[in-house]
Amino acid sequence: MRLKTFYFSVFFLVLGTFLVSAQKGNVSIDQHPDISKLLEFKKDIATVKIYKIQIYQSVDPDKAQEAKADFLDIYSEWPVEIEWNTPNYKVWVGNFASRLEADRALKKIKENYMNAIVFQPKF
Repeated sequence: MRLKTFYFSVFFLVLGTFLVSAQKGNVSIDQHPDISKLLEFKKDIATVKIYKIQIYQSVDPDKAQEAKADFLDIYSEWPVEIEWNTPNYKVWVGNFASRLEADRALKKIKENYMNAIVFQPKF
């Protein structure tokens, strides 16, 4: 009797493994075609390193505007922008592609702005 139950158990076990198999299916993803372009664009932006020079920092926006105007009177070769980081207004110069390029510009800028520093902004 035990031998019969053993054989039946083995038979159903083998039969069960053949009948029950992993499910197979296809997955399709429908997304807007611009999503791939955006992902590529984000990847390109993330790898670009930009250096800037900070020439002035103040809590007064008018003084920051003055510093920007004074800088543009002396140096017109680099773009200048005012950034607001709580609670300060900062005057940033340039979009330098390499640290070497930023250091060369810093050497010229330090003649009139002794506290200027090179940094890499976080976006």
